[in-house]
Amino acid sequence: MTVELNDTVRKLLDSPHPAVLSTLNPDGSPQSSVVWVTRDGGELLVSTVRGRRKERNILRDGRVGLTVFDLANPFLYVEIRGTALLSEDAGRAVATRITEEYLGPEGAKEYGQAPPEEVRMVVRITPRKVLGNAARAAG
Repeated sequence: MTVELNDTVRKLLDSPHPAVLSTLNPDGSPQSSVVWVTRDGGELLVSTVRGRRKERNILRDGRVGLTVFDLANPFLYVEIRGTALLSEDAGRAVATRITEEYLGPEGAKEYGQAPPEEVRMVVRITPRKVLGNAARAAG
């Protein structure tokens, strides 16, 4: 069951705050990575490189957690638990979009100079549970 994101959570996710994505290793232990995140409606998008541990973990077990906090007010945070699906990032469209949101168009040009053999993947997260004080905030 997908859950709705309130205005406070959407605002937090729509600002360029680093997020922590947690996946499950084969032995069940957590693996966490600092990532950039954007939204596509009620779903969350993260970009990664094919072959990284988080991609391999999601292919095996799609359960993930994503935590974001406000850099200006670290006590305002949200934890989103959900399921993730992977797809290839055709033309690196999602990677470019996220980079522009975090670094601006000029920063994205410089940051986007990756070798062509580096295949970008989109992690699409469907929220199942939303926790934290941002989730409880009116909005």
